[in-house]
Amino acid sequence: MKNWNTDTTQFKTRLSKNIWELSQKINYGLNGKRLKLVEIKDNWEFLKSELDPNRARMIEYLVWGKTYSLQNKNKFWNLSPKIKIYG
Repeated sequence: MKNWNTDTTQFKTRLSKNIWELSQKINYGLNGKRLKLVEIKDNWEFLKSELDPNRARMIEYLVWGKTYSLQNKNKFWNLSPKIKIYG
C-alpha cells in the first residue's frame, strides 16, 4: 500500500504496519477490494482506537451485532422541556 505522507518502512513491528494499513483502508476506502473478516476480528482491540468512531460502531454492529458501543448524540429534541399548548 502506498501512502504519500507516511513512511511505511519506519514501522517497528509488522503488527503495527498491519493495523495502520487496515485503519487506512477502512477510514479512506478500499478501492473495490474486500477485507478479511478474520483480520478485523484478530486485530480489533488495536484497530478500534485508530478508526473513526462512527465507522468503528458500524463495524461492531455488522460483525458482532453490538449497538451499544457509543453514546447516542441525537438528543437535540430533548433539550427543552415538553410544554403543553392549550388552544
